[in-house]
Amino acid sequence: MRALTVRQPWEWAIIHAGKDIENRSWTNKHVTGTIAVHAGSGLDPLNELPRRAKRPRPEELVHGAIIGVVDVVGVVTGHRSKWFRGPLGWMLTNPRPLPKPIPCIGKLGLWQIPSSIRRAIDQELGPGV
Repeated sequence: MRALTVRQPWEWAIIHAGKDIENRSWTNKHVTGTIAVHAGSGLDPLNELPRRAKRPRPEELVHGAIIGVVDVVGVVTGHRSKWFRGPLGWMLTNPRPLPKPIPCIGKLGLWQIPSSIRRAIDQELGPGV
């Protein structure tokens, strides 16, 4: 399984607030499939979230951990979603939060998670996620 490191609060929004588009300047060569969502160490201002979007409580903003998985179902250059800013939008669906975040170090790009992290995700969400 691959993972994407995302700054807070965007990573939280993917898993908990219905963020159905992840904005990127690059497309992934794998295009579709389930990915792990890794909370990076960065934090963007909460006022950058779209109006009327659900807001996290400070204690919900985990850093340095996998917090869930989501399915990437396509890549678009435009979308009506309030989350789209472009230039590319990875279309996301079916977010599954982990009951307990799994600490790990993130990387740039779409990266392969270690087998130990994959096993931990399977233990929390069930095999074949």
